[in-house]
Amino acid sequence: MMQDLPDLARLCAAAGVVAEYRDTTSQPRQTGPDSARAVLAAMGLPAATEAQARDSLSALGCPPAGGFADWVVVTAGVAADTAGPWVLTQADGTALSGPGGPLPPLPMGYHRLTRDGHGDTLVIAAPDRLPDPPRGWGITVPLYGLRTADQGGYGDYADLATALGGLGRAGADFVGINPIHAGFPTDAVAFSPYSPSSRQRLNTAHIALAGLAGTPGALIDYAADRPAHLAALRATFAALPAADRDAARATAQADPDLWRFATHQTLADLHGALWTGWPAALQDSRSPDIARFAARNGEAIAFHAWAQLEATRQLQAVHDAAAAAGMRHGLYLDLAVGTHPAGAETWADPDTFARGVSLGAPPDAFSPGGQSWGLAPFNPRALMQAGFAPFIDTLRAQFRFAKLLRIDHVLGFDRAFWMPQGCTPGAYVTMPKAALLAITRVEAARAGATVIGEDLGNVPDGLREDMAASGLLGCRVAMFERCGAPPAFRPGAAFDHLSLAAFSSHDLPAWAGWRAGRDLDWWARIGQLPKADLPAAHNARAAEVAAFDTCHGTANATPDALHRMLAHSAAALVALQAEDIFGLIEQPNLPGTIDAHPNWRRRLPVAAADLGRHPAILRTAALMDRTRHTPRKEPS
Repeated sequence: MMQDLPDLARLCAAAGVVAEYRDTTSQPRQTGPDSARAVLAAMGLPAATEAQARDSLSALGCPPAGGFADWVVVTAGVAADTAGPWVLTQADGTALSGPGGPLPPLPMGYHRLTRDGHGDTLVIAAPDRLPDPPRGWGITVPLYGLRTADQGGYGDYADLATALGGLGRAGADFVGINPIHAGFPTDAVAFSPYSPSSRQRLNTAHIALAGLAGTPGALIDYAADRPAHLAALRATFAALPAADRDAARATAQADPDLWRFATHQTLADLHGALWTGWPAALQDSRSPDIARFAARNGEAIAFHAWAQLEATRQLQAVHDAAAAAGMRHGLYLDLAVGTHPAGAETWADPDTFARGVSLGAPPDAFSPGGQSWGLAPFNPRALMQAGFAPFIDTLRAQFRFAKLLRIDHVLGFDRAFWMPQGCTPGAYVTMPKAALLAITRVEAARAGATVIGEDLGNVPDGLREDMAASGLLGCRVAMFERCGAPPAFRPGAAFDHLSLAAFSSHDLPAWAGWRAGRDLDWWARIGQLPKADLPAAHNARAAEVAAFDTCHGTANATPDALHRMLAHSAAALVALQAEDIFGLIEQPNLPGTIDAHPNWRRRLPVAAADLGRHPAILRTAALMDRTRHTPRKEPS
């Protein structure tokens, strides 16, 4: 055990590998030496032997050349103490110096502090707290599902603008959608919005194109429609005047990050979606081979740059439609917890990510071996040395269009569970929580936005209190809000004020499906629940439903009864799912499945243009406005 390996134990403590934690049943679990070594290796800290662990421990104390050795959070506009002579380079490039004592009050942002004998320190000047949002409500819709079966294809940004305009005029304060991070255009089956290629770029598969007809049917046919969309997108670019294509190239070349991303996409066209399978010379984004490739393929790279610019233009139109409808928050975006380990984000900046591990969840009653989500985690040490720039850029990409942002699995701000490849158990890694929260406050304050952290699961002690102190809202999913012995539920009046309340989410059963045990039927169909156990599971669900109805007064089982309960809850914000408003029984995604369930393929039964005037929407809006008391400006 670790007590017999003192150097390994010291390295774990210094690097933030958690030695012991409590699982969801409050049972203590130890991190074994094999797990610790695998996680440390993923950080670039080999520790196969005690001698290696000592060497890695020494390396931790060496400040990086040109990077940051440490960070500190200060209150924007308030003087902060520091010891010894210092030189401060402010975010705008202004340099100040002093013999010691307090730093001057700093404007909100990121500054570099240099002191004799120390590596450079990142100074994060942040507001102490984000303001509380006024009480409000909104609707979540699947962006891909904004086309009916007769219309065919899948939803695009023009459909989204139409939906926001109509729902905003109906009274909604916000409309939430799945993540719109860049995906894998050449892989027609890689369409999960939660396994992106890059969270700093946009999904071009949702660009609206005139005259493009999609495949009709009960479910979206990505295998047919995504290649057709990409071909039409290329044809649209090719038909542009030469001056417009040259302008797109010039814009991208003036933005090194955009040019690098567009270069990646062009390489993916030629060598496949995942860069780990490319020729070795092309796997390093900063190699001379990449520069030579880019010089020879400027027109192809310009296409991908133009596609990003077009997606930006269309999302700005979505933002404008929300403002014109008088929406208080407008677009409500979702930030995925991680990125694909072989996508554009890790290719452009591989050193910022841990290698050979995946984000996941520790063992519990449902997953005795733990969960591996197939997503690359940030390496906290490398992230700090980079001044948290990748995280900052990721937030800015969302706040550019959204006044409301949900951070998926915000538990990762405190600690992230890393699952090594193979059969080695995982381990928790401590993250720089105070820095991540402060940066979130800075970027949200700049955007005038509200942030929601998805704080469900094995929540670390103190995280919810720290979120509240920062002004971040938590998530209160009604089906999980329990009290006392199961199946008792907490009343909506007991929900935290600083939260967003909903019945479920995209990964959970819809209201009608939950009541009917539709998710249980699916688990039995795919073999995850023994069919012999299905009757007992349905009986247990019936007891849950009865307890929920008793607590919340929803015995008539209608969506209106559910929405009335949510409307009267203490939560500042309420999100209603379109699937529940229309009484749909199927859920958008069944976690842990790929082909066994039609994930991300279900359409809404109402066209985007008709959402804002549909009787069920209008009835729900009237109910919410009567109980939420959210007067707002008239739409223009």
